[in-house]
Amino acid sequence: MQFDSSNHIVKLCANGMELEGKGEIAEANSLFLKAWDEAANDFEKFISAHYVARNQSNNVEKLKWDETALSFALKVNDDNMKESYPSLYLNIAKCYEEMNDINNARKNYQTALSFSDFLHNNGYGRMIKSGIMKGIERMTQHERNHQY
Repeated sequence: MQFDSSNHIVKLCANGMELEGKGEIAEANSLFLKAWDEAANDFEKFISAHYVARNQSNNVEKLKWDETALSFALKVNDDNMKESYPSLYLNIAKCYEEMNDINNARKNYQTALSFSDFLHNNGYGRMIKSGIMKGIERMTQHERNHQY
């Protein structure tokens, strides 16, 4: 998905990513929250919530922000948004998996997979698809290990 680099919210999130890359996590989080506070439409809410979710201190908060990002992404009336869905559902699945909620993890990994055809065949797309497939494999292994 192409993001408008002149969009104020996209700029805040990009600047936050630069700070994150330098290890300045608190400063990055401040920019992500500023983006959230200033977001004026569903797309801006989606993008800012997605970045706020990144550095939450626990899975409950991360899940809340990931689900918020997804809810706003689903409201954006643009078919190009569908390429963001696999990553969003993957993030949600990982939260559920880490919270040992295997049923919700499996459901979200499967939903992520159902949108994986929208991913581009590039490094990012392959990374997301690999994460989805590994998650599904872990869920399958978990089921095998817990059969009676």
